[in-house]
Amino acid sequence: MNFVRTVLGDIPPADLGVCYAHEHVIIGPSFATHAHPEFLLDDADRAASELHDFHAAGGRAMIDSMPCDAGRSVKKLAALSQQTGVHLVCPTGLHLAKYYEPGHWGNSYSEDELAALFIADIRDGIDAHDYHGPLIRRTAHRAGVIKVASGPTFTAREEKIFAAAAQAHRATGCPILTHTEQGGLALEQIDRLARGGVALPHVCLSHTDRQPDLGYHREILARGVRIEFDSAFRWKLPAGQRNPTLDLLVALLPEFPDQIMLGMDAARPTYWRSHGGSPGLTFLLTAFSATLRAAGVSAESLHRIFVSTPATTFSFST
Repeated sequence: MNFVRTVLGDIPPADLGVCYAHEHVIIGPSFATHAHPEFLLDDADRAASELHDFHAAGGRAMIDSMPCDAGRSVKKLAALSQQTGVHLVCPTGLHLAKYYEPGHWGNSYSEDELAALFIADIRDGIDAHDYHGPLIRRTAHRAGVIKVASGPTFTAREEKIFAAAAQAHRATGCPILTHTEQGGLALEQIDRLARGGVALPHVCLSHTDRQPDLGYHREILARGVRIEFDSAFRWKLPAGQRNPTLDLLVALLPEFPDQIMLGMDAARPTYWRSHGGSPGLTFLLTAFSATLRAAGVSAESLHRIFVSTPATTFSFST
């Protein structure tokens, strides 16, 4: 039986509801926020305010995307989910090397050792110390997605992490969420995951709209993966120029109606209204959905983007 694994437990995919496919609800103090302080998002009260607004706008779920030892806080995510009624999926996996200190264990552990840590997060419960060690104390909250990333070129570290993610997927059926650097290397990511035996309909490649080329996207989608767009609010456009994310959606949805999702990837306080920023996490359900409808995107397509495609993509492959 298929299920989505949230921090509060497994739910039927049909219960996921309106879902953002790539978010950062909490990013706690870590090397990542020390090196990049603009990413610190550890105020649970402000996060709750933002999630309450999201829920009031019709949102019901978010896929969090901060993986092991980079500010992940599963206990805060669980408390926020209980408080706001928003389903939250917490990741295992590893991010880009720049978010970790030079001597980080992700550099030296083998593929099998990394896979074992990912599998334990999925099956047994996420470490309360976020694998920042040396002790490990499993919580009752389990990982529901494996997050991996590649930079401008694949490094040996990234190849190892992708192989470990594939191994963990084969063992558990857990879906995979990837970071593409400015939309690049999507086809290379797919090749590595396919060689690793991953079920590609349970793979979501993020940020690909940052490279808004239709031919490139058709080639990606023809492989059977899912993709996530999150640049709708990021483009700095001259007056009268259409939003490239909008153009991609209008062109691609008729051809690939069940393979495209949206998220904000709003990993900075400056994007949250609760921190005095903009546009706030309701943007996709309010202003951008109105823009999509005005461009001719149907209610059925919006349902697929926000509801049915996330439900199938982020369910466990059995």
